[in-house]
Amino acid sequence: MSREDVIKEIENEIGNKNVIIDCDMSRFTSFKAGGRAYALVCPNDTLRLRNTLKILARSGIPYEFFGNGTNTLVADNGYTGVIVRIGEAFSEIHVDEEELTAGAGALLSTVSNEALKAGLFGLEFAAGIPGSIGGAVFMNAGAYGNEMKNIVKCVNIISRDGGSEFTKRNSEMRFEYRKSLLHETGDAATGVTLKLCRGSEEAIREKMTEYGALRSERQPLSLPSAGSFFRRPEGHYAGKLIEDAGLKGLTLGGASVSERHAGFIVNNKDATATDIIDLMKIVQLTVRDKFGVVLEPEVRIIGD
Repeated sequence: MSREDVIKEIENEIGNKNVIIDCDMSRFTSFKAGGRAYALVCPNDTLRLRNTLKILARSGIPYEFFGNGTNTLVADNGYTGVIVRIGEAFSEIHVDEEELTAGAGALLSTVSNEALKAGLFGLEFAAGIPGSIGGAVFMNAGAYGNEMKNIVKCVNIISRDGGSEFTKRNSEMRFEYRKSLLHETGDAATGVTLKLCRGSEEAIREKMTEYGALRSERQPLSLPSAGSFFRRPEGHYAGKLIEDAGLKGLTLGGASVSERHAGFIVNNKDATATDIIDLMKIVQLTVRDKFGVVLEPEVRIIGD
């Protein structure tokens, strides 16, 4: 079956308005840079998502999952496969006592505000992280001494081939630093239940405001980026190593190591994915040569 036939079958399943052929993926990433994908598909419910994955699994065409695009970059040469985006259609939020359940496409900022309104404490650290809750679970996102593994009760998952739908408890998710079971299986989260605790709205708002002020002070929020570009190496902080290597402000094309926080690579002006990737490599080589530490990207790079 040709790629065109596969896409036609997916269009019949989810509607052609939910399929973009030859999609400019810079529109869907926080870096505002990068190449094109053969197709972007956005199933609008769980059944259509499963059926889409079944079609792709049978076809042999490569495919990747996408959330809000805040930790992903598509190479300038593009991606010859299909991007399956779990977005707005999976954004329903429900509160029951001290538990909050959210679709994987719900933005962390929205989920945090719903927790605030419900007087639920524990998600304040994530209020300023510009991603979806599904992506946050995928990478066990964290900040200010907290991370998703501390508040996740369970995760609703669809297998990569669309063949099964199941729930994993926190203890089964294999959460590690910026990693989860989903890295190993390639499956997709469709929903997350958080176990929070009661708190006063005033105290929750105060903590969110405190963290927001710290982000504004320390992070280059006015420029497109993917947040912290590198994983924290054991015994070190990536940003400090990069700064100590004299790389703060280093610019290549339209990309720069942030002057405000050396752990961020930012799109200063019309950066290409190649600018960003080449700058990443320079940083990695320099830090390795100076300190013997290998920096691994936290950002997921898709394509050639």
